Amino acid sequence: MVIILTFLGAILFFLSVMFTRQRVWRVILVTITGLIFVGSTTLMTLNYSHHFGMKKVTTTMTRRIYPVNSQMPLALYQPVGTNGEDDVYIYKTSPRQTKPQHTQANEYTHSQLKWKNVANPQIVTTTTRWRYKSDFYRFLYAWSRMDGTLVKRTNTLEYPRTYVLLTTKQAKQLQAKAKSANGQQAQAAARQQGQAYVTGRVQAAMAKNPHMTAAQIQAVSQQAEQEFQAKMVRAMLK
Repeated sequence: MVIILTFLGAILFFLSVMFTRQRVWRVILVTITGLIFVGSTTLMTLNYSHHFGMKKVTTTMTRRIYPVNSQMPLALYQPVGTNGEDDVYIYKTSPRQTKPQHTQANEYTHSQLKWKNVANPQIVTTTTRWRYKSDFYRFLYAWSRMDGTLVKRTNTLEYPRTYVLLTTKQAKQLQAKAKSANGQQAQAAARQQGQAYVTGRVQAAMAKNPHMTAAQIQAVSQQAEQEFQAKMVRAMLK
């Protein structure tokens, strides 16, 4: 609405100056239309420069994420800059997703990784945006495109401690080694060792707690499998 008032005020001001014959009416109309133009322009400027009529609203969303390689517990990132503050993290939001996605790389976004005692990785996104304080301001500044303007965004990727953090370059090197003849032999041997490792961890856990539920056994098995895979990854990168 303020945009309409600005254009309308400018047009009426011009018409008042150019086509009003009587001096008294010209002064009155020029004053009124001038105030409309100046007032609406001031309101629009304040909205753009100082977010007048708006407030900051922060929302938090948590989503489950998946490693790019479903067979390995890897946390991938692409280094950006020299201080690590702008690094881009790569992940999937669905195990069937063919093309991975990544965290945003812009001046309003900060992404970080944290190791947690969790079973599955997740991303916690905290976003702060400008929103109008009321319907009145939303109506007043209609079509200004200021509603929802991003102030800042923080992506916190929480990974289990069993995951291995790699750059995209290291991941390509790992993939190349895995496809080599030596790498395939090592993987074949590792599958048998891995089964024994997981079985041993489950048996040890059941010895401490004979009344473990199926879900608890599965959780121990999953963690043991990730631990063994992480050891294999680190060994292949040496």
